[in-house]
This record gives sequence, C-alpha cells and structure tokens, in this order.
Amino acid sequence: MLKQDLLEILRCPACVREKEGLLTVEKESWLVCQDCDRKYPIVDDIPVMLIDEGDKWTATAVADLPVPPPEPK
Repeated sequence: MLKQDLLEILRCPACVREKEGLLTVEKESWLVCQDCDRKYPIVDDIPVMLIDEGDKWTATAVADLPVPPPEPK
C-alpha cells in the first residue's frame, strides 16, 4: 500500500510537463492518471512509473485491470 505522502508527490511522467498529472490509486494495485488515463501498476508496493508501462493499459477500463498486476517485462 502506498503511503499518502508518496502519492501526493507522484505525478504521471507523461503529463507532468504540460498538466498536473495527478494520480489516483485504484484497486490498491494501480495508479491512474486523471489527465491521460495511463495506468501504472504497483508491484511489490513499488509503483512502476514508466511511460511505456502506462501506455500498455490505456485501453483497459479500471474495472478490468488485473489484480495483482503482471510483472513488467
């Protein structure tokens, strides 16, 4: 589980330069960008904040995200 103070400083790496890139925690295993809808997995309590990883899940609805998320390749 991510600590609230960490969540407050994390931003979507794809959006942060042009928008706020605020993230919300979904299913206790995903960070979802409010601006671009990229979804970043949280694996072993570590957010995987790679743009390529977030891109993989943009077409997946939050309700359909797997829990636990698969390991990044």
